Amino acid sequence: MKVVILAGGKGTRMSEETHLKPKPMVEIGGMPILWHIMKNFNHYGINDFVICCGYKGNIIKNYFKNIEEDWNVTCVNTGLNSMTGGRLKRIKKLVEEETFCFTYGDTLNDVKINSLINFHKKKSKIATVTACQPTEKYGILDIKNNTVVSFKEKPPMKNIWVNGGYFILEPNVFDYIKDDSTTWEKEPMNELVKNKQLSAYQHRGFYQHMDTISEKKYLNKLWESDNAKWKIWE
Repeated sequence: MKVVILAGGKGTRMSEETHLKPKPMVEIGGMPILWHIMKNFNHYGINDFVICCGYKGNIIKNYFKNIEEDWNVTCVNTGLNSMTGGRLKRIKKLVEEETFCFTYGDTLNDVKINSLINFHKKKSKIATVTACQPTEKYGILDIKNNTVVSFKEKPPMKNIWVNGGYFILEPNVFDYIKDDSTTWEKEPMNELVKNKQLSAYQHRGFYQHMDTISEKKYLNKLWESDNAKWKIWE
């Protein structure tokens, strides 16, 4: 099974880092976040990767020329300005005959990939999305009689599920994507919902995207404190 990873965006909200490198190459614990994502898939025996490159894609390609991991990595130039669906459409010939994994190059979690794949097979739909519970932006105080009786640092938001970024897709998903201008999270996903072809695998474990410098610092803090919950390969 192949894993398709989106790694072509410009990461404008992390310009302090991304003016020099694409966001998936921003480091957590001294290694690109892209490497962390791939290590998790490798943990479940999946090591065939298709990287959808765009902005500063040469940096990603050069990195994998010298990687020590025993991975099969294909870096594809999917255009500088292509949208997420357009990037996926461009690698159609590499995966169109098989079920494949699809994810973003800036999101970490501890999803059990084997369970996700089995869930997808049982549902027999075109697509499965991993639904995650985001954390509150701020810590939550429980106050009684002007005294704080409990404090929870950024707990999960109850009863709210978001696109956690790990998909399992069937080849006919490409029928839902028009061209480079198509955003995966808009027309394709909405059409899949309309046709009752999108299953949701509910993940209640760790989930964190990296869209800002503060989120990068948070992930590095978890790594340095030996609390990197996404690190499942050791």
